[in-house]
Amino acid sequence: MDRRTKEKVIAELHDKLAGVKLAVLTNYSGLNVEKITSLRNALRKSDTELRVVKNTLLEIASKDTDMAVLGSYLKGPLAIALNSGDVVEPAKVLVEFAKKNAQLEIVAGVLEGKMLSVEQINALAELPSREVLLGKLLSVLVGAQTSLVNVLSAVPRGLVQVLEAYRVKKENDN
Repeated sequence: MDRRTKEKVIAELHDKLAGVKLAVLTNYSGLNVEKITSLRNALRKSDTELRVVKNTLLEIASKDTDMAVLGSYLKGPLAIALNSGDVVEPAKVLVEFAKKNAQLEIVAGVLEGKMLSVEQINALAELPSREVLLGKLLSVLVGAQTSLVNVLSAVPRGLVQVLEAYRVKKENDN
């Protein structure tokens, strides 16, 4: 790669790293092209890009971004998964793929500037998806409104029941 190409790659990568929420470093040695392509396709469905970049270029591009903390992990053949949307889905894809393919090793990650260990990435992968979490939140909000309506209507309902019982008693006395 000539110098202009490297500078272009660094500038492009720097722009991507600046807008990324989640970045995960993986060691891909031992994976054939077919498996890497299937991993890329699976990650693409969750709006995640898997890139194989020279470590020195990645280190230079990550300066002045949240991803600079990955500098100490840039050793050996690494690929970086970059995501700027839902962070749970790519973590699930990577963890599942790593379980099925022992050659893929998750090294480390960064979530909005905070370093993630392999255990934390696994925990992130176990979270429900964004849609499921939003559904649960919606059910809690609807449940709270329903409870509030029941509580507020209990006092008038109780008054009506007492008046009805009083009316029935008066009719039975006559």
